[in-house]
Amino acid sequence: MSSSTREFTLSDFDFDLPESLIAQHPTAVRSASRLLDGRSLPATDRIFRELPDLLQPGDLLVFNDTKVIKARVFGEKASGGKIELLVERVLQNNEVVAHMRVSKKPLPGAKIHLCGGLRNGGFEATLLGRWPDENGPLFHLSFKGSQGESPYELLEQFGHLPLPPYIERQQNAEHDPDEKEDSERYQTVFAAHPGAVAAPTAALHFDETVLAALQAKGVERASVTLHVGAGTFQPVKTENLADHTMHSEWYDIPLPTLAAMERCRQRGGRIIAVGTTTVRTLESWAKYGNITGDTSIFITPGFQYQVVDMLITNFHLPKSTLMMLVSAFAGYEHIMAMYQHAIAQHYRFFSYGDSMLLERQR
Repeated sequence: MSSSTREFTLSDFDFDLPESLIAQHPTAVRSASRLLDGRSLPATDRIFRELPDLLQPGDLLVFNDTKVIKARVFGEKASGGKIELLVERVLQNNEVVAHMRVSKKPLPGAKIHLCGGLRNGGFEATLLGRWPDENGPLFHLSFKGSQGESPYELLEQFGHLPLPPYIERQQNAEHDPDEKEDSERYQTVFAAHPGAVAAPTAALHFDETVLAALQAKGVERASVTLHVGAGTFQPVKTENLADHTMHSEWYDIPLPTLAAMERCRQRGGRIIAVGTTTVRTLESWAKYGNITGDTSIFITPGFQYQVVDMLITNFHLPKSTLMMLVSAFAGYEHIMAMYQHAIAQHYRFFSYGDSMLLERQR
């Protein structure tokens, strides 16, 4: 039975990954990471800086230019109980939406003292309720700083970078020895619009040397914005994929990017998405017609891609929605063969890991 006609379950996207292959730090040089060229099988082992040689003049690379915010912030309730917030989204009027870690959830109206509170040089939050409705999984809060700072300014001053749960750091410590490295390297070189709580990791491999080589090759660049949410790390828990509730993320496609894609099509070039967040953005636009808004698109095998011809992506978590997305793109058997190769050849996995180049199955 071909992958296009078979019914997939969650177990199909599981695989054994040695813990030693989960990258805890980035490579010394961004473009010195490895690139598994999976345009055809058997896949070819390369270095990321070789990417320009694999593309053609007239191709279009589309990046996600979101910027990771220092979304993790620590504090305490009025009672003194410890509390940790992970800001998922910044709203208007100094309001935010956040995940909350606390022993006993406070009630609406409760005051939370963050980073010592206003009396000790920090800031305050007031719990307004749940989000997106009264039974929602997230918490709706209002922030108040001493100088009327915006939530973005408060988080930049007091927050910590929200690294993925599989990267081990001393974030609760007074001083995290890796914080300086992470603040630079868990951010793309073209990050422009703050709002993400996770990096678009496929783009972390690009540096000025590779970008200059792409320009010299005649490869065009364009950007979209999708603010990556913490839901990107959530494993699927339902064996029947149709029962999974997909997380929602905000995106925007600028008009110049739409024009660049049209030019690319006119000249016969290929549209190459840098990362699964770019795929979700472009294919949401193609499917629903909106150039901006929220998307909870769930891409599984059988999905009909309309925009993206090639994909640069990192290696993803077992049983994740991203494993399903890349399997829908390049073919389930193709992806599983690539992952077996990557594990055998000791590729580095996940956010700080290596990458692969995929072509859409026809």
